[in-house]
Amino acid sequence: MSNMSYCRFHNTYQDLVDCKNALYNEDISSDEEKRYAKKLIELCKEIAENYEPEFVDEISNDDEE
Repeated sequence: MSNMSYCRFHNTYQDLVDCKNALYNEDISSDEEKRYAKKLIELCKEIAENYEPEFVDEISNDDEE
């Protein structure tokens, strides 16, 4: 795996955790952030719905955080 791919998913994962925490704590102050929170939730749903389970099975559980 290239370093760029590792950084892309690693960094995005960390950012998604931060976004999840902000959603759970209702810590979103601006209307623009609320609009993008909604877009992000819809994108996550789309990714989850279209994700191939076989690909998940190929990922080693040792890599989970």
